[in-house]
Amino acid sequence: MDQVFITDGTQTSLDLCARILADAGDTAWIENPGYGGARAAFQSAGLVLEPVAVDADGLAPRPEQWRDAPPRLIYITPSHQYPLGSILSLERRLKLIEDARAAGAWIVEDDYDSEFRRGGVPLSAVQGLSEDAPVIYLGTFSKTMFPALRLGFMVVPRYLAATIAGTLGEITRRGHVAEQIALADFIDSGQFARHLRRMRQRYGQRRDALEAALARHLRGSVTVSSSAGGMHLSARLELPLADTVVTRAARAQGLIVRPLSTYRLPGTPLAQYNGFVFGYAGVPAGAIDGLIARLAQVIDALRHEPAP
Repeated sequence: MDQVFITDGTQTSLDLCARILADAGDTAWIENPGYGGARAAFQSAGLVLEPVAVDADGLAPRPEQWRDAPPRLIYITPSHQYPLGSILSLERRLKLIEDARAAGAWIVEDDYDSEFRRGGVPLSAVQGLSEDAPVIYLGTFSKTMFPALRLGFMVVPRYLAATIAGTLGEITRRGHVAEQIALADFIDSGQFARHLRRMRQRYGQRRDALEAALARHLRGSVTVSSSAGGMHLSARLELPLADTVVTRAARAQGLIVRPLSTYRLPGTPLAQYNGFVFGYAGVPAGAIDGLIARLAQVIDALRHEPAP
C-alpha cells in the first residue's frame, strides 16, 4: 500500500507526473490521436510533445523516434486507447518496457475505463508485466462512480515511493478524506463490485444499440473502429465532409457529437483522423437509434447541399 497515492483525479496525477518525473524541455511522447488532458498537463509543465501514431495494436513508435526524439515520459492508454479504442498488444507492452528502460524513460499508464471491458482475454497492466518496470499506473473513480467525486490514484514502483511521498507532501494538501473513507467502505462491503457488474451490463447494452444504429443508418458513410468495450466508440467518416462541419450542423439540431479530428496533434493531416467519437455512457439504449437516425439526416443534408 505504500506504493499507492491518492490524488484529486487523473488530471492531477498527470500534472504530478510531468512535474516530478521530468524537467521543462524534456520530451514527452503522447498518443496521436490522444487524450487532450494529457497534452495540456505536459505542455503546462514545459515538456516538448512528440506525437506517436496509434494503430490496431496500440502505440506504434517508429525506430527513428527512439533515436531522434528519445522520451522522458511516454503516455499511453493501453487497455482502451482514447479515442480510437485499440488495445496495446502484449508484444508491444513488453517491447515498450524494454525500450523505455534503455532510454531512461517513464511510462505513464492511464487505465481510465478498463473496468468496462467486454469479452476477450484480459491483459495485465503494463506495470505488472515486469518487476520494477518504469511505469506509473494511473486510475480514477470518475468513470466508475461519478466525476464530481474527484478521486484518483497513482501506483508507483517501490523504489520511487519514498521520493513521490516526499514531493507530494510538499506540493499538495490532503483532502477529500471523508469521500475516501466512504468509498473504502463501499468497496469493502462488496457494493462497488456489484455496481460495476450492473454498469458493465448497462454500457454493453448501450454499445450494442449504438453499433446496430450505426450499421442501420450510416452503413457506408462511416467505418466503426473495433473495440473491446469501454464508454465510447470512434468511427471514421467515409464521405468528403469535414467532421467539424458535420458536428456543428448536428449541434444546431441538438445533437452532441465529438469530431475525431480534434484529438490529433498539430501537424497531423486532417484526413487521417476525420470522423466521430461517440460517448454512450449517458445515453439510454432505447434513445440511441433515434439519435443516430437524426445524425444520418444531418449528414445526408450536408451531402446534398448545393456547391457555393
